[in-house]
Amino acid sequence: MHPAARTRTTFRTGPTPVPQPRSRRIRSLIDADALRVLHRAARILLDDLPDLTDRLLAVLREQEPAYRTALENDHAATWQEVYRSLRHSVTSLLDPRGTREAAHRCTWRIGVTRAEQGLPLDALLHAFRLGGSLVWQRLVEETTRSEPEDTRLLVHVATDVWNFVDEHCTLVADAYRQAERQLAWRRENRVRLLAAALLDGTSRIADLPETAERLCLPEHGRYVVVAVAGGRPQDPQIGESTYWHSGVEVDYGIVLVRGAGGPESGEDDHDRAATPALPDDRPAGCRIGVGSTVTGLAAVGDARRLADLALRICPPEGGTVRLTEHLPEALVVSCPELGATLTECVLGPLLRLEPADRDVLLDTLAAWFACEGSAQRAGERLYCHRNTVLNRLRRCEQLIGRSLARPHDVVEISLALTARRLLRG
Repeated sequence: MHPAARTRTTFRTGPTPVPQPRSRRIRSLIDADALRVLHRAARILLDDLPDLTDRLLAVLREQEPAYRTALENDHAATWQEVYRSLRHSVTSLLDPRGTREAAHRCTWRIGVTRAEQGLPLDALLHAFRLGGSLVWQRLVEETTRSEPEDTRLLVHVATDVWNFVDEHCTLVADAYRQAERQLAWRRENRVRLLAAALLDGTSRIADLPETAERLCLPEHGRYVVVAVAGGRPQDPQIGESTYWHSGVEVDYGIVLVRGAGGPESGEDDHDRAATPALPDDRPAGCRIGVGSTVTGLAAVGDARRLADLALRICPPEGGTVRLTEHLPEALVVSCPELGATLTECVLGPLLRLEPADRDVLLDTLAAWFACEGSAQRAGERLYCHRNTVLNRLRRCEQLIGRSLARPHDVVEISLALTARRLLRG
């Protein structure tokens, strides 16, 4: 606290308020008398600090529920905190320059500690103002008791007393908010680490309750993971509850789903009722892969791998692939080496033709499968007669040594065509 000779303090944000340059002014005899009265009363208050601390704590217990809880939980620590703060307040009356830094450090520590403990900032600021009010009241009481005629002189130092209170209210609020920002960052980083471990499948069983609490998701719910590349939709809320984890190239949504089939319903785990509805406002080129349903947060790593698999099936120009609707493609993509081997074994003779001839026959096969075995519709798609389609198909059968009339051969040819389309390039 600064004597009357000091001008009003200007405060700035930061751990240590920076005082503005002070202009010189003539010290009057009345200023000197006021300081003498102030110092005399302050020295008496120093000897009476324990009682002053008890008085302030009694007021806080009565007026601030947050401090009432703090006192019940740890009375000794709260008493020491208030005692130290009051001691710095009173000693600053006697030696403002020499005690300034120590007083600032004390106030800063209090702000940080109370932020970490979750004490409301309003309660903390109220406590500081009550402390300043109590110190001023005791200064007036002591001066009135010992030298009543000098009480009027305290008016000349009142501004400095309250400037000190305002300065430390600003300082403790700055400390509190800075600590709060750091705590928020730590919490967010902790949540991100827990979510990353969950998606990677490396989450520890012991961490699952904390993960469920921090992500606001039930530990034993039913989940689908949605993998998004090329820009997330503007309204990414999917299903009943969704946690989004941003990655370098892919964002993942852990979606809590309802209505999934289970043993009690007689439906399959991949029942469509459990598939989350996706927003329509997707950026151009956005690719979305939707995995299948898993049970429990512990299985989210598996769900993420399934979503990645669905994302790999998405066409480059964008779109949505639900894994349960593209299982043959997923089988091919899940093991590219086998897919490449299947392509060579089944379509090898076709692939070694001249490019123009090869592409015509492969396009005809693909159109025939897309038209569910209808040569008529395949011809319409290819702008040729159905007999042309049938002739091309017979040539394909002769080259690859398989028949489109045998179910087993049809499966092999279909998978080989899928593998070539998905694995090419």
